[in-house]
Amino acid sequence: MALADTFQRVLDSLPDDWTDLTLDLRITDEDRYVEAATYLTTTCNAQPYSRHDWHWRVLVAHRFGHAAAPTAVLSALRLLDEAGFEGELVVRDVRVGRAEAVQMWGRGETARQEFRRLRAH
Repeated sequence: MALADTFQRVLDSLPDDWTDLTLDLRITDEDRYVEAATYLTTTCNAQPYSRHDWHWRVLVAHRFGHAAAPTAVLSALRLLDEAGFEGELVVRDVRVGRAEAVQMWGRGETARQEFRRLRAH
């Protein structure tokens, strides 16, 4: 199965309140490591492992956070698929049920209302 399809199946299996997802990625042809790194590090900020049997760790944030958006990760994996890469993708950690904490002190009421409107869904 293609890497992008695998990732989409992972996303489809998650509950709506997931917040963080950690994936490990390994490519089959290690001779193409540098080429794959170009796609992954520039598109979704994949973290290379050193001295490990997996090649990259990919951090994904659902709606907010300090990680790549699911669409960015999906785009990077599609690029790998289109370039003919084969590999393996494994979910290492999923966090669910956390709420975003935003400092609202000093912001006007219109900013607070806009924030609530954007986060209502």
